[in-house]
Amino acid sequence: MSCQNKLVWYELVPLLSFLGLQGRCLNCKSKISIQYPLVELITGLIFAALFLKFQDIFFLNMLIFSFTYAYYAVVFSLLVIIAIYDLRHKIIPDTLSLFLGILGFIGLFFFNSYGFYPHVPSILEFLSGLLIAVPFALFWLVSSGTWMGLGDAKLAIGLGWLLGLSRALSGVVVAFWVGAIVGLSLVIFSRKHGMKSEIPFAPYLILGALLAFLFELHLF
Repeated sequence: MSCQNKLVWYELVPLLSFLGLQGRCLNCKSKISIQYPLVELITGLIFAALFLKFQDIFFLNMLIFSFTYAYYAVVFSLLVIIAIYDLRHKIIPDTLSLFLGILGFIGLFFFNSYGFYPHVPSILEFLSGLLIAVPFALFWLVSSGTWMGLGDAKLAIGLGWLLGLSRALSGVVVAFWVGAIVGLSLVIFSRKHGMKSEIPFAPYLILGALLAFLFELHLF
């Protein structure tokens, strides 16, 4: 970003290039943001976790595994993008939420908890996205946007369709607990944050969704 130098392949190898370059541009020696290797590491760990979740399918039917893995790899890559964007800019672009919603809705017809499974969704599955989003929309409406952003409600629609009602509710509970712990810790230990500080919530929602998906959380 500093010198506009076009990067070559050996400067773009995930994690290894950052370590090899010692976190600096090869051309102008300016520092490279730690965001890049962290996103690469997180994405790689998610991809590995997805493989472990669906490894039984891998050994039984490679074609079904390929459809399943490709779909969820794309979905969770998109969720990583949304989380990082919200962290940096405190907003969730409508385009990304719409894309997630489309993928989640398509998934209703082709995937279940066990992988690729074409079927006609139940009424509850159809409504899962809206049922998860309604409380967030009400928080936004009642508080005029001070408690919760409308972007979180839009994100929740896609998460509801992606996870189903039970796992999505579990993910939301995890998100609120983790968000509360981190938020209170920032208020107590960081001088930059106070009780009225704005904290992006999408990363916590996405973390909760990931944990609910990987570990099949059904708290209710």
